[in-house]
Amino acid sequence: MKRIYKLLMIIGCIFAFGLNVNAQKQLIVDDADLLNEQEEQQLQNTLTQIADEYKMDVVIVTNNSLDGKSSQAYADDYFDYNGYGQGSNHDGILLLVSMEYREWAISTCGKAINVFTDAGLDYLEDQFIGDLSQGNYYEAFDTFASTCDNFMQQAQDGRPYDNGNMPKGKLSSMWLFLAIGLGLVVGGTSTYMMYSDLNSAKPQKDAIDYTIPGSMKITKSRDIFLYRHVTRRAKPKQTHGSSTHISSSGRSHGGSSGRF
Repeated sequence: MKRIYKLLMIIGCIFAFGLNVNAQKQLIVDDADLLNEQEEQQLQNTLTQIADEYKMDVVIVTNNSLDGKSSQAYADDYFDYNGYGQGSNHDGILLLVSMEYREWAISTCGKAINVFTDAGLDYLEDQFIGDLSQGNYYEAFDTFASTCDNFMQQAQDGRPYDNGNMPKGKLSSMWLFLAIGLGLVVGGTSTYMMYSDLNSAKPQKDAIDYTIPGSMKITKSRDIFLYRHVTRRAKPKQTHGSSTHISSSGRSHGGSSGRF
């Protein structure tokens, strides 16, 4: 009986493990075959780790056809109809890359709509679009994942990235030395020119030497403004938060799209 009980326990553990493996969401779906198996596995591990930590799915999908839909509609529908999103609000973000017309789209849902604002999505695009355009697909997707991680961490700390509060890029030391050198050159040149101008006249011993006798008679004085220069600049309009739309499933989504 003990042997049978142990055998049943082993079989139960194997069965449970198999269910757990099968239940794991496929967060990288490379139908366009842009990645090798090792790259897919690395991305799957990265995306799973992010999803587990922040309780929001981060999904990357590639394909060769949009089936007649817009890239945004396809991204929304793929997210909705393939069981993505965690919790009752289906929290998550999906990046779609379609090779048919070289289009991309991002769809956000649930909490991710507020984590990735309109300004945040613009920033996110700037991070991966260069590698995407050059065909460096793994680098583009890895950058997308790491930037999502950064945004989710910031939102978890209570200050989601938005206009007036965006990630600060690192300044290269080369640019720092270049700026210092340029400042020294410009400053030195300006100082030398000012010094030369000040030495163009010889000083006189007495103040009387600077006037013509009897030529200066002041009867009255007033200020006259000869010029008026007014500079007007339009105050830039900054939008905050996220714009949303309704997908075919009836869910609310945020997002953005474009071509590469």
